[in-house]
Amino acid sequence: MTFRYNTDVQKFLISFMLSNPDAFARCQAILNPSYFEGRFKKVVRYLLDYSQQYRKVPLHEDVNAQFQLDFEKIYTNDERDTKAFLDTVEKFCRHKAIEAVILSGPEMLERDEYGDLERKIKEALLISLQNDLGTNYFSDPKLRLLALRDKNNMVSTGWRDVDQKLYGGLNRGEITLFAGSSGAGKSLFLQNISLNWLQMGLNVIYITCELSEHLTAMRLDSMLTGIPTRELFKKLDEVELTVKLKAKNYGRLQIKYMPPGTTTNGIKAYMKEFEIQTNIKPDALVVDYLDLLYPNSSRVNPSDLFVKDKFVTEELRALAVESNVLCVSASQLNRSAVQEMDHDQSMIAGGLSKINTADNVLTIYTSDAMRQRGEYRLQFLKTRSSSGVGSKVLLNYDINSLRIFDADTDESNTSGSIAKSKSISISSGLNRTTVRVDTKNSEISNNDQKPATTGHFTGLKEIMNRIKS
Repeated sequence: MTFRYNTDVQKFLISFMLSNPDAFARCQAILNPSYFEGRFKKVVRYLLDYSQQYRKVPLHEDVNAQFQLDFEKIYTNDERDTKAFLDTVEKFCRHKAIEAVILSGPEMLERDEYGDLERKIKEALLISLQNDLGTNYFSDPKLRLLALRDKNNMVSTGWRDVDQKLYGGLNRGEITLFAGSSGAGKSLFLQNISLNWLQMGLNVIYITCELSEHLTAMRLDSMLTGIPTRELFKKLDEVELTVKLKAKNYGRLQIKYMPPGTTTNGIKAYMKEFEIQTNIKPDALVVDYLDLLYPNSSRVNPSDLFVKDKFVTEELRALAVESNVLCVSASQLNRSAVQEMDHDQSMIAGGLSKINTADNVLTIYTSDAMRQRGEYRLQFLKTRSSSGVGSKVLLNYDINSLRIFDADTDESNTSGSIAKSKSISISSGLNRTTVRVDTKNSEISNNDQKPATTGHFTGLKEIMNRIKS
C-alpha cells in the first residue's frame, strides 16, 4: 500500500507532538523542518528551538496564535498510540530524506559529486529512532560473558598461537593488517589465511592489486597440494585431481585482479556482482594490499599518504561492517624497519592513520637464517579485543610449498624442521615400501624403516588415499 504524507498527516504529527511531550522528546533527534510543507516548516523549527531553549514543548495556544493554525489536542494514555505515532514519524522522516536526495541527485551527478551522493543516500536510509537500550551491565553477567565467548562472528585464523593472542580469532566487521617490509611475506600470509578459511568451509574473495590472478592461484596450488611451484607443471594431473577433490569440502575462493588505484566502492560493486551471479554470500574479504587502494572521493590527494590511508582504511572497514565479513589486508613497513627485530607503530608506512582505524595490526619479521629454517615471527602491534599487544608468535613454513603453520612445540623441531608440516606433498609424502630381494634364499622382505629413493607411487588409488587422509 502506498502511503502519502500529505498536509493532513503532517498536521496530525505536529498535533501529537504538541499533545505528548514525551513522544516529541523521543523523535526530535530525527526531525528536520525541511521534511514538512509550507507553514509547517516554521512550526517544526519553532518546536525544536523552543524545546532546546526551555526544555519543554510550547503550548497549543502559543503555536496556534503565532502561526494562525488550528492544531488539535490529542488525549491518549495508551502506549500503543504512542508507538504508532513513533513508527509513522520515523517512516515519514526517512521517506522525506530519501526524496530530497533523489531530487538533488541529478545536479550532484552533473558536478561529479558521486561520493557525497552515496553518503547522503546512506544517511537517509539509516534514519531511525533509538529503540535499542543497549546492555544492562548488572543484569546476568554470566549470560553476557557466555554470549561474548560463543558469538558466531568470531572465526579462527587457522593458527593456534595467533588465535590464543586474539582470544579466539578475528571478528566479522573488523579489519586486520599484516605489515611487513618489501619481500617479507605479506602476500604469503594473506594467501595462507585465505586457505585456512577455505578449509573451514568459508567463502573468500581475494582481491589482488599486485600479482595476476593466475600467479596468485598458482601459489595457492602449491600450498594446497604441497608440491613446489617449480614442479607444478610436471605434475599437472596430480595437481588437478587434488584441487578438484579438495574443492568438495572447501569453501569458494574467487580471485580478482584490480589495478592499483582501485577504490573501496569498486570492491563493493564487485562483491555485489559476485553475490548476484553466484548466489553466494562472501564470508571473508582479503585485499592484497591496502596501500595500493585509493579513497572513494577524488577530492582526497593520494600523494598525502597520511590522509589517503586514513580514508582508505575507514572505507574498507565500513565495507566489512556493512557486508558482515572478515577483512584482512596488508601494509608496508618503512625503511627504518627493514633490519629491526622489534617493531613499533612509527614504522608503519603512511603513519598512524591506518593503525588508529584497524582493529588488529601484526608485523612480519624474518631473517635469512630464519628463512633457511622455515620460520616467520609475528609481532602484535595492536589488538582491539585482547591484551596481546607487544607479544610475539613464531610460525613455521614449508620452504617448498610456502604453507605457513603453527610452530611445533617439540624441542627437536624448534630449529624449523618442516617434517611435521601440515602441507605434505602428495607424491613425496606417501608411505613408500622398499622391496628387498634376498638372492640366496629367494625371499622378499619388506623394510618399513627406510623411505624408498625410487619407485614413487603415481597410481590413482594411492593419490586418492593420500588426499583423503
